[in-house]
Amino acid sequence: MIFLHEKKKSLILQKLLTAYYESSQSVIEKNSENIRQLRMENKRLRREQAEGDENIVKLAFRNRGAEKNAYRNMSGKAALTALHRRVLTRTKQLNALKHTTHTYNLHLEELRTEHQRRKPEGSSGAGSADARTRKKEEEAMNLRALENRLEKTQLKCKEAENILSNYLKVKSHLQDESLTFQGQLDNMEAEILKYKDELCGLQVIYKDAQLSKESSKAELQQLEERLCRERKERERTIASLRKTVEERKAQSEKLDRRTQRTTLQPDEVGSEAQRSTTRMAGEEEKIISTFEEAYRRIKEATGVTDIQEIAGRFISQKETHQHLEKLKVQNEEVLLQLKEQKNLLNHQLEDMKYSGEAKLFSDQQMLDECEQQLQAQQQQCKAAKERLFWLQKTLRTARAGVEHLADKLQHITVVKHNTVAEAHPDSDEFVVELMRQCELKTQALQSQLQGTDMAATLKEMEEEEVRVDPLVNSQMGTFINLFL
Repeated sequence: MIFLHEKKKSLILQKLLTAYYESSQSVIEKNSENIRQLRMENKRLRREQAEGDENIVKLAFRNRGAEKNAYRNMSGKAALTALHRRVLTRTKQLNALKHTTHTYNLHLEELRTEHQRRKPEGSSGAGSADARTRKKEEEAMNLRALENRLEKTQLKCKEAENILSNYLKVKSHLQDESLTFQGQLDNMEAEILKYKDELCGLQVIYKDAQLSKESSKAELQQLEERLCRERKERERTIASLRKTVEERKAQSEKLDRRTQRTTLQPDEVGSEAQRSTTRMAGEEEKIISTFEEAYRRIKEATGVTDIQEIAGRFISQKETHQHLEKLKVQNEEVLLQLKEQKNLLNHQLEDMKYSGEAKLFSDQQMLDECEQQLQAQQQQCKAAKERLFWLQKTLRTARAGVEHLADKLQHITVVKHNTVAEAHPDSDEFVVELMRQCELKTQALQSQLQGTDMAATLKEMEEEEVRVDPLVNSQMGTFINLFL
């Protein structure tokens, strides 16, 4: 039963799978058919669009065969873009041709006007009227030209007046400054000399300070060496005295002991003989020989044979020892005093060092300040000399310009008293008088130009300008630019 059930179940599943496969195949076929139909529809639409573009191009270029062939394979949008570019190019060419035509028309009008102006006058009334009109126009043109030239001449006269006023200002300024330059230079030179003297004095003080410093160092070194020698001598003397005192003290003690032994020797021998009768005779002889040997040595050392004299000698040695002790105390006191003097001298030396260094530092600082002031004054003097040189050069240039202007205007005469010849050529009054004469001449020239023929005058001026040396013109222009 189970097997049959499983078999039925498998058959059902197989049928279901077959049905699903058949349904999926049918769906695939339907989708493929839809895709094919859509592709055919797209092709048809594209074909219609291409045919529409071709129709549009054919309609647009119906009467132009060559251009139609050029746009045959283009779409409508591409053909429109190409046509727009061609239209822009043709528009530019048209504008260029219009400009050329306008230029030619203007030139043609000018030629016609010139032709009418040069055409001889006719016998008719219209011709005479045209001639009169042209004559009036020519007179008006000449009048305008003369007015323009007059304005130019007036501008040149104003420019000359401005230049003259600038010359006068420069001259007055230079004169005012030249009055104080000599005094300023004298004051600066006096200050420089004063600072040089102070510098020399400070240098002498500095040298003296250096010499005093070196001498104080030498004296200090000598004093230290002397103190060192004296200290060593005192130490050697004290050592020798101590050694002598110790030797004398040891000798006196030995002599005291020996004298005591010699004075007490008989009593001791008797008492010993009484107390100990059993001692050997050899020991007694040995002790006696020892005492005798000691006594003999004392006699040899002192050169005295009497015992009392030996005792006196030892007593005198005691006094000598006391005297030496006193000398020792005195020498120690002297040594303390010398040490105090040494400390005092060391303090004085330190004070001298610090005071000398402080004084030297202050002198050096004062010397540096004086040198700085001297350098500042020298720089000011140098700047003043440079400014004086520049002013002198400017004055010479102004003088040359005024003389050149006077040479240019020397053919003009004025009804005034000539004071130029009275002044010296190298004086400042000569330049001022020349400038005054130039001003009068320019005013006279301006008054003369008011009632003269401007055309002839301007023509003469142009001819005169042609004959002027170009180098002189360039120099005059440079001079004018310098003072403007």
